[in-house]
Amino acid sequence: MAHLVKIGNSQGIRIPKAIIQQAHLEGKELDIQVVNKGILVTPSKKPRENWKKTIETILATNSPETIDNEWLDAPLSSDDDDLEW
Repeated sequence: MAHLVKIGNSQGIRIPKAIIQQAHLEGKELDIQVVNKGILVTPSKKPRENWKKTIETILATNSPETIDNEWLDAPLSSDDDDLEW
């Protein structure tokens, strides 16, 4: 169970360590929203957080990307008459 505690002119929430660990909130910046006459506490997510590391991991574990020269060297067509649909 969490408790409100006085912190200066404000109040804070004291959350038991077990709940923090279970929710993986330790050391994280949090977002707080009012929902259905209560509050929802979630870890803040920043757009594209960890993308660089994830992309580097993917590139390191897969073969180098091959360049499709056949497609890149294809002649440009000014009309679509030769295309089959």
